[in-house]
Amino acid sequence: MIRTGISMLALAAFFATPAVSQTTPPAAPAAPAPQSAPTASDAQAFLDRVQKEVTEFNLTYQKIAWINATYINDDTDALASEYGARSTEMSVRYAMEAARFQTAPGLSVEQKRQLTMLRAALTLPAPTTPGAAQQLSDLSTKLGSMYAKGKGTRGGKPINGSDIEAAMGESRDPAELKEMWLSWNDQVGAPMRGDYAKMTGIANQGAKDLGFADAGALWRSGYDMSPDEFAKLTDKLWDEVKPLYVALHTYVRRKLNEKYGDAVQAKTGPIRADLLGNMWAQEWGNIYDVVAPKGSGDLGYEIGDLLTAKGYDWKKMVQTGEGFYSSLGFTQLPETFWQRSLFLKPADREVLCHASAWDLDEKDDVRIKMCIKVNSDDFVTIHHELGHNYYQRAYKGQPQLYRNGANDGFHEAIGDFVALSITPDYLVQIGLLDQAKVPSADKDTGLLLRQAMDKVAFLPFGLLIDKYRWSIFSGQIPASGYQAGWDKLRLQYQGIVPPAPRDETRFDAGGKYHVAGSVPYTRYFLARLLQFQFYKAACDQAGWKGPLHRCSFYGNKEVGARLNKMLEMGASKPWPEALQAFTGTREISGKAMVEYFAPLKKWLDQQNKGQPQGW
Repeated sequence: MIRTGISMLALAAFFATPAVSQTTPPAAPAAPAPQSAPTASDAQAFLDRVQKEVTEFNLTYQKIAWINATYINDDTDALASEYGARSTEMSVRYAMEAARFQTAPGLSVEQKRQLTMLRAALTLPAPTTPGAAQQLSDLSTKLGSMYAKGKGTRGGKPINGSDIEAAMGESRDPAELKEMWLSWNDQVGAPMRGDYAKMTGIANQGAKDLGFADAGALWRSGYDMSPDEFAKLTDKLWDEVKPLYVALHTYVRRKLNEKYGDAVQAKTGPIRADLLGNMWAQEWGNIYDVVAPKGSGDLGYEIGDLLTAKGYDWKKMVQTGEGFYSSLGFTQLPETFWQRSLFLKPADREVLCHASAWDLDEKDDVRIKMCIKVNSDDFVTIHHELGHNYYQRAYKGQPQLYRNGANDGFHEAIGDFVALSITPDYLVQIGLLDQAKVPSADKDTGLLLRQAMDKVAFLPFGLLIDKYRWSIFSGQIPASGYQAGWDKLRLQYQGIVPPAPRDETRFDAGGKYHVAGSVPYTRYFLARLLQFQFYKAACDQAGWKGPLHRCSFYGNKEVGARLNKMLEMGASKPWPEALQAFTGTREISGKAMVEYFAPLKKWLDQQNKGQPQGW
């Protein structure tokens, strides 16, 4: 995840990196009220002013946000809330003024695009009524802190969020899994319900004040197409990859039934959510041992075990991730990265452990924030988060409005497509895996299944998180039906059910960080598809001739140079142009992912013969 911009509440989508400035941020100036109709010259003066003011404001606000995430207490919460309110007020003013300038005669294409960016850049817009921005910021800060401080129980004893995530992947005791799942959602999600309803109500009114149908339409308007067109695009993409997911679901359900029996997991219908190795059933790789086919499923190595055997600690893991990007020709990270990042969970204070990447000065003050554990998941996550940092450095020369990914899915996809290159050959190249232990071709089913347990399993979850919130914003899911609406979408798209009945005193969606933190989620769905497009393009450029899933472009500076050209564009052009710059096509598609997993799909279909499909 990337932490960018003026605020998660406000201009996060486009004002991605703060710059040097004064130490005291200015109060948002009142919008000018010219007597005559605005001109293109007026619009340009407005755009110049906005970019200067945001750059100045961000230098202080980003530091406050960093401190709040790494030293959570009442004081840093108050500071974050105050500056969050200021950023929201600024953002609303800018958006409303941008809407006024959009009708000015003689605007250039560039001016129109920048004005559209400003109007659509807010995540949670506040109405202009006095106190609304502060109330919205207070609620958002409160929900974020509730999540960060949240605890579940394991064996009746409290367990924090980072540890319970790990425990959900390790335990194979269905009673213990059920306890952890229920306790987390009951103790973290449920208490947020009332405040979440208030927060979304305020934001929805703010979106309407800006001329959008609702906040969901505002979220969907940042993709160089209309909100309705974008919703249709996500449905089209899902249809392309759904058969792959259904095949995986059918196979995994049977394996879970074989392990736990009918009383825990039925042979037909949906899968019990807590059995899939992840609190949200969003990725299933942690239970690969349960579903691995005999023979081909034994890969002969596990990355976490390799890291431990080679004496890796957090620093060696991060250095290895940096080394991948260096091998492509990217400049090494600055010394301040190592001095200022948060790599381990401190013992003396509360921090937000959820991994994120930061850029605090639009130059070189890039950082990551993680509570690193020596395991496979965090090894991959490090490659992912560093992708954000290298993207941030690549587009730092762009004007303020363009210092971000071509769309938010691009930012998430860069590190993920690099992580796809963590193949056995790559592990050999960096000295983690002995050449003699590289899985042979007959292990390809296992290699692909292990990848699919995370990459394919994630797809419906990546889609439904925002479909759920879009439905809340539109009124399709009322505040009185939050839990039922959540459970319905989870069943419809993921084919899963909770381990116990849930009622409307619950709010399980709030147990997911991105809901509590109001972070739009469709970017992750897009990123899962884009990463395979990027990966296939890189492998083609590298002249790879073997099976796609075995390709590693580690060390290929030609790929790095072409990748950097796309990264340097930032958001300066519509995303199809950025996509074309690296892949040669303007169309986002699930076809590269389908191609990557085609051998697995064929194998799954054979395994699933005679089995009931779907749920």
